[in-house]
Amino acid sequence: MYETLLHFIFATTLQIMKSIFILLTTLLMTYSGLQAQQELLRPAPIAATANPVKLTLSGKITDAKTGEPLPGASVYFTDDKIGAVADGSGHFTLTNIPAGHHVVEISHTGYSTLVEHIELNADMQKDFALSSVITENQGVIVTGVSGATSIRKSPVPVTSIRKTQLLQTPSTNIIDAISKVPGVSQISTGPAISKPVIRGLGYNRVVVINEGVRQEGQQWGDEHGIEIDEMSVAKAEILKGPASLMYGSDALAGVINFITNVPVANGVLKGNILTNYQSNNGLFGINGSIAGNKNGLNWNLYGTHKTAGNYRNKYDGRVLNSGFNEKNFGGYIGVNKSWGYSHIIFSRFDQNLGLTEGDRDDATGKFILFAGSPLERIATDDDLKTRTLFVPKQRIQHNKLVLDNNFAFGKSRLKVNLGYQQNQRQEFGNPEDPEEKELFFDLKTFNYNVQWQLPKMKEWHTTIGFNGMSQQNQNKGAEVLIPEYNLFDIGAFIYAQRFFKKGTLSGGLRFDNRSVNSKELMEGTEVKFASFTRSFSNVSGSVGISYEPAEAVTVKANIARGFRAPTLAELASNGAHEGTNRYEYGNNDLSSETSLQMDGGIELNYEHFSINLSAFYNQMNNFIFYRKLEAAGGGDSLVDNGGEFIPAFLFSQHNAKLSGLEFSVDIHPHPLDWLHFENSFSFVRGRFDDRLDGFKTGSDNIPLVPAPRWNSEIRTDFKKAGKVLRNLYASVEMAKTFDQNNFFSGFDTETATNGYTLLNAGLGTDIVGKSKTICSIYFSANNITDAAYQNHLSRLKYAAENMVTGRNGVFNAGRNFSVKLNIPLEFKLK
Repeated sequence: MYETLLHFIFATTLQIMKSIFILLTTLLMTYSGLQAQQELLRPAPIAATANPVKLTLSGKITDAKTGEPLPGASVYFTDDKIGAVADGSGHFTLTNIPAGHHVVEISHTGYSTLVEHIELNADMQKDFALSSVITENQGVIVTGVSGATSIRKSPVPVTSIRKTQLLQTPSTNIIDAISKVPGVSQISTGPAISKPVIRGLGYNRVVVINEGVRQEGQQWGDEHGIEIDEMSVAKAEILKGPASLMYGSDALAGVINFITNVPVANGVLKGNILTNYQSNNGLFGINGSIAGNKNGLNWNLYGTHKTAGNYRNKYDGRVLNSGFNEKNFGGYIGVNKSWGYSHIIFSRFDQNLGLTEGDRDDATGKFILFAGSPLERIATDDDLKTRTLFVPKQRIQHNKLVLDNNFAFGKSRLKVNLGYQQNQRQEFGNPEDPEEKELFFDLKTFNYNVQWQLPKMKEWHTTIGFNGMSQQNQNKGAEVLIPEYNLFDIGAFIYAQRFFKKGTLSGGLRFDNRSVNSKELMEGTEVKFASFTRSFSNVSGSVGISYEPAEAVTVKANIARGFRAPTLAELASNGAHEGTNRYEYGNNDLSSETSLQMDGGIELNYEHFSINLSAFYNQMNNFIFYRKLEAAGGGDSLVDNGGEFIPAFLFSQHNAKLSGLEFSVDIHPHPLDWLHFENSFSFVRGRFDDRLDGFKTGSDNIPLVPAPRWNSEIRTDFKKAGKVLRNLYASVEMAKTFDQNNFFSGFDTETATNGYTLLNAGLGTDIVGKSKTICSIYFSANNITDAAYQNHLSRLKYAAENMVTGRNGVFNAGRNFSVKLNIPLEFKLK
């Protein structure tokens, strides 16, 4: 019955959105006609488009309670990528601002972020006052919307993570750094490899954006992470829920947007040196950056080097071949003027990492090196202590070049973002020939995104646009897992926001088409991959509202339809996957996944406490998953892979549904504003519509769904502590992960996972001198009690059994101490 009701609601919603679309089109045509008539009567102002007016915003930023100026506070126009910093008296001046509607973000360390919507038609003087009571998750976001929007006005749950929060969190990669957010998890293969999971969905169901371009690597694979330099990220935005309206295929679960390059204020040269050491695996990382802005000509350049040895835990000791190293660099150069901006962005990510197999000697329980080869032997202490990477290992290189443009035409804007990416992934798996590239994927992608933001019409902010990509994959390795292919993807959309006094209505429609041309491959006289062509089309849409009945209360509701076309791996795999220890078979009969998700939430931000509750229900059709194949005589179907027999898996699909919630509460009793007692809980339940692998013995649980999680933290924050310490904080956290007994037992794919509790702590401060920050220090301790545990989404959980101890798989990292030192540098440009 509820399915019929859902389909009725969705059909009705589509009809309403269709009517809105027709209405907006009619209004646009009428508006354009009136504008054309007015232009005929007013020839003189036409020159304003060719020579845009240079507008200025100036004012003073103060403490809302004391009235004291706040030197160093920032004012930032996100859409225009321009900003200013308050001087010693709290004053700021921002020039070269295009006319029209703007969303302004005012922020300062130790204060709540303030977001203002302003209409700028002439030079403006406006003062801002910031509250010292920190309200979590406030600010401006650009993810899932056509223009900068306040988090409060977004109808879907969005989390913004700033650089300071990232620095305070010990992590070995960027996905690990954001995985504490309620509703966000990670599929991991040791410290170097993490893939994002949002509300129980991962892989190609999560779109990752970096510098306005969707990251295209080999997202379908288990054994590599996101090719983005963790130490250079300035901000992360996480949207939870379908976002196909703006991003097309794949954004079923949500979007993670990493922002690396943020222009500095005019007349400033800024540098930064960041170092990190972690005790568990001896990780050492160093990052340096320099950025400047001279009369609108601005640039940034960064570089990172990171190296780590084998991690360790209480049960396994040091885990063989879990080390990694990275050498990354990037930056941009561009110009910002009153007509908008144009930036050229570049980056290179270069990572080498070992692939942990977990094979052990039956007699001693020690790890085996080069298992299954003539060189097989028990790993020595030197093997475990070295930072040398053994076979199997891999190298991932990701090069990216982006042209990011935003042009102002009167009160409308044209955004053009073009990107080229090359992702090369090489797997080395032959101990007798360590340089042989068993797998070598060479993926080239051209991304395009064009958006026209129309002039505001009676508080309606409307954007029309199209985006997509062209992609080509080549195989250059000794073995082949997926065929070579060409892919072309395009989608057109209309998105609108209507601002009311106490609410915001957002929604839109989109049509997508993705075509895939897979090429034939012969191995001798046999066809390994047959050629085929597939096309996938879909209509997506969403409509939602954010309602603010009171200053401290926000209520949100949204309904959205998303889709995901099958990947080439799901359609056509036929080979052994070295990093996953399985033989994969694709299924060319797969259809697109589609979802209908409803979200609802409420946020309360009062003087003494803050509460945030979000819940969702997601009905998915044609959910794609892989399952083990059974042998004719029972047991697993095994494939001979060069003398080693590995289990065979086939991609399949079935209808499913997911539901869950995220809840957080922050108690900060006045006048003890420096004290925070923060708690968060996240839960997701995923089920197929029917039991698979037998009615009685099978399972209806979706695979790779994270266990429920509860985090509780006591934290103190002091803006001033003596003469030389600023922004001093200390925290103690309990992170409880519950048992996961709702696992996909069908085809012996998953097993239950025991819960665990981790105790963590943190301490940090800014050290100042002569009113300037000399450096910032961040100490943290994770898993203080050195608990031995396995996360349900850890792939190493399914490594071989230790016959000596009887334990299955490899355990997660044990106790870890981390220290970060950040040294900022700043100079005035004459």
